[in-house]
Amino acid sequence: MKDWPAFCRDCLVDAVAGESCSNCGGTRILTHPELNQLSIAHMDCDAFYAAIEKRDDPSLKDKPLIVGGETRGVVSTCCYIARKYGVRSAMPMFQAKKLCPKAVIVKPRHSHYAAVAKEIRGFCQELTPLVEPLSLDEAYLDLSGTEKMQGRSPARTMAALSARIEKEIGISVSIGLSYNKFLAKLASELDKPRGFAVLGKGEAKSFLRDKPVGIIRGAGKVLAAKLERDGYATIGALAQADTRELATRYGATGLWLARVAQGEDSRRVDPGGEMKTISSETTFDKDLSRLAELEKILWRQAERVSARAKSYDMAGRTIVLKLKTSDFHLRTRSTSLDAPTQLADRIFRTALMALKREADGTRFRLLGVGLSGLAPATGADPQSLIDPQNDKRAAAERAMDKIRSKFGGASVNKGRGLR
Repeated sequence: MKDWPAFCRDCLVDAVAGESCSNCGGTRILTHPELNQLSIAHMDCDAFYAAIEKRDDPSLKDKPLIVGGETRGVVSTCCYIARKYGVRSAMPMFQAKKLCPKAVIVKPRHSHYAAVAKEIRGFCQELTPLVEPLSLDEAYLDLSGTEKMQGRSPARTMAALSARIEKEIGISVSIGLSYNKFLAKLASELDKPRGFAVLGKGEAKSFLRDKPVGIIRGAGKVLAAKLERDGYATIGALAQADTRELATRYGATGLWLARVAQGEDSRRVDPGGEMKTISSETTFDKDLSRLAELEKILWRQAERVSARAKSYDMAGRTIVLKLKTSDFHLRTRSTSLDAPTQLADRIFRTALMALKREADGTRFRLLGVGLSGLAPATGADPQSLIDPQNDKRAAAERAMDKIRSKFGGASVNKGRGLR
């Protein structure tokens, strides 16, 4: 092991595995036999929303913190202190409060998080153009061929990125490094928070052998349950299965599972890939039926979707309204536009037309809005020859965006967002 390549994550100089750094005394020594041969990374911000809230309010530093809705809402995320009590993302808020009654609960500030995410993504894109966002707080990076440009190996480049984010943004990230996306994503989850884990070709099969099939990205709960019923509870069981048998049972999915079980993943890091929709939704504290109340919430959701779309430099051609009735029946209504948009005003006005048709006295417990048919924002929101007021509203929104980027997300708001 002492012959393996190693460096100090704190100062990036060469180090010896199992010993403190001779340069800075640091103990975070990263070592692996394939350390200098791997170039596919997955970066994941640690408890992203909660980390930003603690950064912005130092009094929260040592307190359990939950970001999410109130009594009937759900947990968006929580800090690692709250996780020790069993609190998890997507957990109903009433359950989280029972598990951690002393937790501080704050409402999400999506436009603020989106602005921070955009700044972090900019750091990534300085290192390589091959950055594939998965969400606001995580992304794949392909650092193949960047050694000469960066003057260091991909592993050290990612360690330097992690240090820069901590210093300039004030939050921590966890890094996974491997030879494909599947394993890089798994690696980033091994050493959280503030971690850096490496998975190479030499250990991939042995590492995967006893892992449950549910950890395979893309194998949802339904497929995982079916695989378990069929005798494939672990990835090792899939690896030992006959490929033809898997293909017969599961079609093209079976062939894909056979490759993944062997540690193979041919997907490229695609700057325009993975993301299919951008959406935001909220569960109400009490059922709502009045259009005026629903309209106000719709505007806030439209602003959140718009902020995320702008942070990704993406736009969508289809706007989707999502409603859940008090008896848990789901309604979705889609409207396609002539041109893609990323503007909150257009998202809101389009979804509002659908909302007016649905607000017939029915009591709702959830409302959401989303953008699909995503594409790069180039050419989005062209000027309208039919509605000059539309262009004025678009110009006003872009002016507000500039003010927010300079003075913060809450520095200016439209009147409808304050009612």
